[in-house]
Amino acid sequence: MDKTDQLDLQVYQFATQMKRIGNAAVRRAREENRRLGLPNVFSRNGIIYYEMPDGRITTESPFKE
Repeated sequence: MDKTDQLDLQVYQFATQMKRIGNAAVRRAREENRRLGLPNVFSRNGIIYYEMPDGRITTESPFKE
């Protein structure tokens, strides 16, 4: 294994670890929002969706302007 292969492996391992940490943080934030009765907001294909505490998903913002 040459230096380039070792570097590629290290980059891959680091990226995998960061993705795992990020996914865990998002999971905890979504759970906390549900516990607090707040909607979870996400985007798919450029459309903003709101997952309401009751599980309903809508494109209408529940936030007051």
